[in-house]
Amino acid sequence: MASPPPSVQTIDHQMKKGDEDNTVTVQELRVTDPSPNPPKRGGSFWLIFFALAVSMYEAAFELCAVGMALPSIAEDLNAVDFVWVGSAYALASCCALPMTGGLAQAFGRRDVMIGSLIVFAVGATICGAAPNMNALIAGRVVQGLGGGGILSLPTIILSDLVPLKQRGAYNGLLGVCWSTAIATGAVIGGALSGSGKWRWIFYMNLPITALALGLVVGFLKVARPKGSFSAKLKKLDWTGNFIIVASTCACCIALTWAGIKFPWSSARILVPLCGGLAGMVLFVIWEVKFASTPLIPFHLLSHRTTVIGYFNTFLNALIAINCIYYFPVYLQACKGFSPMRAGGLGWLGISLTVGPFGIVAGLSVVILKRYRPIIAFGWATTLVGLGLWTTLHVDSSTGTIVGYQLVWGVGVGALYTTLYFPVLAPVPVEANARALAFFNFLRSFGQVWGVTIGASVLQNQLLHKLPTEFVQSLPSGVQLAYTAIRSLENQKEPLRSMVREAFAESERLVWITVLGIAATGAATMLFMQEVKMHEYTDSDWGIEEEREGRSDRAAA
Repeated sequence: MASPPPSVQTIDHQMKKGDEDNTVTVQELRVTDPSPNPPKRGGSFWLIFFALAVSMYEAAFELCAVGMALPSIAEDLNAVDFVWVGSAYALASCCALPMTGGLAQAFGRRDVMIGSLIVFAVGATICGAAPNMNALIAGRVVQGLGGGGILSLPTIILSDLVPLKQRGAYNGLLGVCWSTAIATGAVIGGALSGSGKWRWIFYMNLPITALALGLVVGFLKVARPKGSFSAKLKKLDWTGNFIIVASTCACCIALTWAGIKFPWSSARILVPLCGGLAGMVLFVIWEVKFASTPLIPFHLLSHRTTVIGYFNTFLNALIAINCIYYFPVYLQACKGFSPMRAGGLGWLGISLTVGPFGIVAGLSVVILKRYRPIIAFGWATTLVGLGLWTTLHVDSSTGTIVGYQLVWGVGVGALYTTLYFPVLAPVPVEANARALAFFNFLRSFGQVWGVTIGASVLQNQLLHKLPTEFVQSLPSGVQLAYTAIRSLENQKEPLRSMVREAFAESERLVWITVLGIAATGAATMLFMQEVKMHEYTDSDWGIEEEREGRSDRAAA
């Protein structure tokens, strides 16, 4: 028997800004669950959660392992465009993400998750067998298309099963999977790249994907929309997706080439960059004015707390991926760490803090019933950590490096698990899928900018700081300086010390750049308001057996 229609309630939110007397009331319509008591977290829920955790682990493992292997990949394939190994994945993931919310609404969470895992596995196979850089980049594009769904769907499914007010701890557990993947990915990626077997980084994704796929097929028994395939396709905003994909590609190409292949003032940089930014403005106009089923619910951006939450998400992703990709450069080029040691000892501080403190931050939101203090703490700690990173030099001790990472990891862990609270609190639960798709899009888009900005700053600084004698010894000049990291031990003094000092100074400017970006995020957070969090979920989505149970109780 079908469940009774949900009730519609008008709810007033008391949003606090600053002191207790300064409140703002927002009135909105919400569809509430007709069940008087929320379902218990039974075996079905935890099996589904395990499936989501394995999927999240897979995406994070691949991201960190490939970052560790970049010097080896660049050297082995003798590739100038090594930055596209990271950018192509992030770009494809970014392009796929806006569509995932619409696909999840039209076809259901389960089918989209299965499709994403299969596409990811196909991309990993292409990468592992790639004979050259062009083939590797093509494989990374395919991988990124699947990775977009893998990153987005767990947050959407979790929002269907757990009310926002209770979600901090569960998101913290996913954060533990993320940090565990960073630690293991760094060690395994470093070990494989150090022994010249970087291709196995991609092949290792296959058994992990098989496990995740088996768990999703076996246990992800959630609601599936009815209707024909063609009718579901018509619900998707194809025009909007084309505009955002083209605009994102144009921006990424410009940022990747700027200052390395062509000067910043070159038409080959300015035309795609300006065109891409103009395309994003056009995308917003299309979504707001013309799209019948918009990819992104811009009408939900009427509240400044949601807007600031999205902006903070973009900046935090930019900062995190930049550090994950380019901190190993410092460890290998300046400290002489092997890839394995850079992956293990080098990321020890981060792996010990991001996940565990993510849980602490999530639980703190649940206990305090407020997210602003935790987000403020996260930005403050991130600023301190990045500030400490700017003081690192060639002779910095391993203990100092790990200690600075601990500080940075606490801040990133706090932000990772709490930034979706200000995004979702002001919007109705029925908009969760599209709101979270945009959330993950901005997180992925931030990664595109983080990878490309880091590469641009690093390479441009090396162009000016590396000794002429060293640059002339490279096959393609400074564009292949990244590939020379592994050969530094073979350089004679004082040239070796001069090169390491050049890398240290170049990395320092990368951290200064990221520090300025983090300061922007911390400043905008001051305008964020405290909005009461939802205590219920959307009754249209959830575990099938629990939805049937609610229906039976309502009929009785």
